[in-house]
Amino acid sequence: MGLRTIGLAGFAFVFFACASVKKGGSGDNAFANYNENLSENRITFPDIPTASVTEETGNGAASGNLSVDEDLDYALSRFSEQNLEERYYSGFTILVYSGIDRELAFKTRNDIYKVNEEIKPEMQYQQPRYLVKVGKYVNRIEAQATYFTLKEHFPTARIIQDRFERENWKKKEELNDLEREN
Repeated sequence: MGLRTIGLAGFAFVFFACASVKKGGSGDNAFANYNENLSENRITFPDIPTASVTEETGNGAASGNLSVDEDLDYALSRFSEQNLEERYYSGFTILVYSGIDRELAFKTRNDIYKVNEEIKPEMQYQQPRYLVKVGKYVNRIEAQATYFTLKEHFPTARIIQDRFERENWKKKEELNDLEREN
């Protein structure tokens, strides 16, 4: 009986000890009227004077926004020319089917046409497997919309990295010949 009494006394102690502990604070409205002015501690910066754009400087280079625009146009045109010289570019495509069954590859291609006529699948044969791919995208985000459309009907579809040949790719010698003709 002594063990039972001690257990009952322990339970009563814990019960009354927990009941006497009250939650701190006075609820949601405790800080409703709180206000603090920190303007004395804020760092203030002097106003920046506006610079006037001059037409041209003494060395012949334009100053202001025009020089940045010209430099940017030059850099973009140079970047574009360098890209045209490369035969391949890296990107992403959606791989819908990859397997050795030729008939299943053709069936998958035809099923894609049935799902959405605007989507143009491309079949490739890389020995010993057939690939059915959709789209040529520069980045993965561009492929997401088509991917989610296809994923409903083709659960094994996935976005993969791929290399594509440029459609208007010409060798450097051909470009030089075209420039000479003009």
